[in-house]
Amino acid sequence: MRYRLILFYFLLFFGLNSCREVIPNDETVTDYALSESVSSDEPFDFLPTSTTKSVYHHESYSFSYKETSEQSEWVAYTLEEKDLKNATYKRPFFNQDPIVKTASADWRNYKKSGYNKGHLCPAGDRKNSFKEYEETFYTSNVSPQKYNFNAGVWNRLEQKVRYWASKYNGVYVITGGVLSDNLKTIGYEKVAVPNYFYKVLLTKDKKRMIAFLVPHKKSDKALYEFVVSVNDLEKMTGIDFFPKLEDSLENQLEQNSDYKSWSF
Repeated sequence: MRYRLILFYFLLFFGLNSCREVIPNDETVTDYALSESVSSDEPFDFLPTSTTKSVYHHESYSFSYKETSEQSEWVAYTLEEKDLKNATYKRPFFNQDPIVKTASADWRNYKKSGYNKGHLCPAGDRKNSFKEYEETFYTSNVSPQKYNFNAGVWNRLEQKVRYWASKYNGVYVITGGVLSDNLKTIGYEKVAVPNYFYKVLLTKDKKRMIAFLVPHKKSDKALYEFVVSVNDLEKMTGIDFFPKLEDSLENQLEQNSDYKSWSF
């Protein structure tokens, strides 16, 4: 009996330690060892800070989940030409994310709400494999978006990011909704509807950085009209987007809202 108990506790210990779990985010997420669930192409050095201390990692992207808003405050990933294959995958159903400790929003919150389940990491950015593509259909990776926004200006911006990923040999992408207080909500879990969505990009050679803040409404404006400085976006969200960049380089890139070094 004694040996059976020892064997039981041995298996329990190693079983629990082999599970994928939340990595808490202190002031510097990037100090944690690279987990097996994170691709070596997506280094921790380019993850933002988290206001929620609930950072998770899938194979092809990481995210910071905000339970009170029932969505991620940011999703971060590396986008390269290999991710943009001309693959045709069967579109999966949206599902709750199994790794979110507090449970991500049920997809039924969106039913008859008048809002799309808008991807943060687009499915079109994850075509290197079906597994990566499928991961984008977790509800931790979506936010309520109006159709004419999702299929309009937001889609135009996503396409432009793919163009830059190819042109500049890879970009780091951070995207999310601005989850401020007193937002409209949908569904029985009160999923917040952001008034603004953002994207922050840094080329892998660290020579170019750009940020977009896009109002959640239909727009025919040119994309460069939504460019803001990363500093201003950080003040609005409370997130430090590239905390491990060398300070002098970070200051230089983040205070700049000039888009002319990017090919529009």
